[in-house]
Amino acid sequence: MSRPGGAGSERLSLGVAARLSRYLQVLIQARKMGRETISSQELASWTHVNSTQIRRDLSGFGKFGKRGVGYGVDSLVAEIRKILQTSGQHNIALFGAGNLGQAIASSDIFADHGFTIVSIFDTSPKLVGKKVGDVPIRSIDDLEKVVADEEIVVGVLAVPAEAAQDVADRLVAADVRVIFNYSEQLLDVPPEVTVHTSSPAVDLLYALYFYLA
Repeated sequence: MSRPGGAGSERLSLGVAARLSRYLQVLIQARKMGRETISSQELASWTHVNSTQIRRDLSGFGKFGKRGVGYGVDSLVAEIRKILQTSGQHNIALFGAGNLGQAIASSDIFADHGFTIVSIFDTSPKLVGKKVGDVPIRSIDDLEKVVADEEIVVGVLAVPAEAAQDVADRLVAADVRVIFNYSEQLLDVPPEVTVHTSSPAVDLLYALYFYLA
C-alpha cells in the first residue's frame, strides 16, 4: 500500500489541497442525498469558496464539468481523491475506546473518505477483547505488531492528554507518519510526521472571530 505524498507524487499548495478537501466533503454529502450532478455555484454556497476559484482549481487538473449541467458527483469525487492521492483504502488505528473513541468508531466520518478503522486500542482490561461494531478493541501492548500487520497509515488519538505523547512516540517509532489528535496535548514529533489537532473550542473561536469582525 502506497503512502500519501510518496515518491513521485506532485505536491499541491496548502491552499489548493485545503479547498479540494472541502469540495470533497460537500460532494460526499451531496452523493448521500442522491445528487448526481452539482454546479460550481452550489459548491460555492456550501464551501464559501468563490465559484470562479472553484472552476479555476478544478480546471487545473482537467475538464470535469459541462456547461449548463455542472459536475458529475461520482466522477468528481473519484478525480479529487486521485488528485489528493487518497484513492483506495487507508487503514486507521484508533486509540481510546471511551465515549469519544466509540463515537468516532461508530461514525462514517472516516469511512466516507476511504479510511477504515481496522483496530481500536485501549489500556482498560474491561474493554480489551470487546468490539465496537466489527472492530476489535486490543491491548495497547499490541500496537507495534498490529501497525505492521494491518499496514496502518494513520493514528487517531482519542485518549486523555497525559497519555497522548506516549502513544504518539510509539506510532512514530512504528513508522506511522500521520496522527490525528483529539486530545488537548501538544505533541512533540519529528518534522516528517504530520499532526492535525482537532479542537471544537478552537474551531468555535475561529468562527466567532469572523462573526464579530
